[in-house]
Amino acid sequence: MSQTLAIIKPDAVAAGNAGNIIALLERAGFTVKALTFTSLTAKQAGAFYAVHAGRPFYDELVEFMMSGPVIPMALEAENAVPKLRDAIGATDPAEAAEGTVRKLYAESKGRNAIHASDSDENAANEIGFFFSGHGRLAVG
Repeated sequence: MSQTLAIIKPDAVAAGNAGNIIALLERAGFTVKALTFTSLTAKQAGAFYAVHAGRPFYDELVEFMMSGPVIPMALEAENAVPKLRDAIGATDPAEAAEGTVRKLYAESKGRNAIHASDSDENAANEIGFFFSGHGRLAVG
């Protein structure tokens, strides 16, 4: 078993789809190990997405992640990182497979309902960001 991080983004929370997304992930075989409901400050969102600093979409992404509450979750499953990436679908909902989170709940490529870790190393860092008592956000 391994763990990964998912964040239900402000668009999906505002649309009332958080429960549907969590249920879809549980049906896909994930166990929710930790979950919190929070709002990100500019500093927190900027730090979380620092890997994208300097890219054309960075400022818009940070602003979007501050636009409303988010729901970070530590999820557990066999091969959690690739399994979650499969369950959420392509970044662009028009390209996402049927039945995936983004096909069902994303508004657009930029408002794509959910974040998922892209590697085991990033998953560990991202889980620590939200759920470690010593993390930078430490809300869990």
